[in-house]
Amino acid sequence: QVSLVESGGGLVQPGDSLRLSCTASGDTFSMYTMAWFRQAPGKEREFVARISWNGGIIDYTASVKGRFTISRDNAKNTVDLQMDILAPEDTAIYYCAQGGRPFTLDDYKYWGQGTKVTVSS
Repeated sequence: QVSLVESGGGLVQPGDSLRLSCTASGDTFSMYTMAWFRQAPGKEREFVARISWNGGIIDYTASVKGRFTISRDNAKNTVDLQMDILAPEDTAIYYCAQGGRPFTLDDYKYWGQGTKVTVSS
């Protein structure tokens, strides 16, 4: 069983930056793709970004490309999401997810509890 704990959410103004972090338990972190998803009020959860086990493959949803940056540190079992130029439509609960199969891009099996991001003036 893997435990994922997110941190870094908060209330910011439009145009501000925020950095989310997710720490995973276990000693096989470096074998799995990690991703960030988000769920806005009244909407379904959506994919935000993913990074492969070795950082060689990185993808973003179109609405955050150029503003968000995903990164990972396999030595620390962490995956971060740097969010710049935040807009009100980025308001959501952000979830960290870990793949369920090693060296595979999708098939997320483990999820964190989420961290809330509110962008408002």
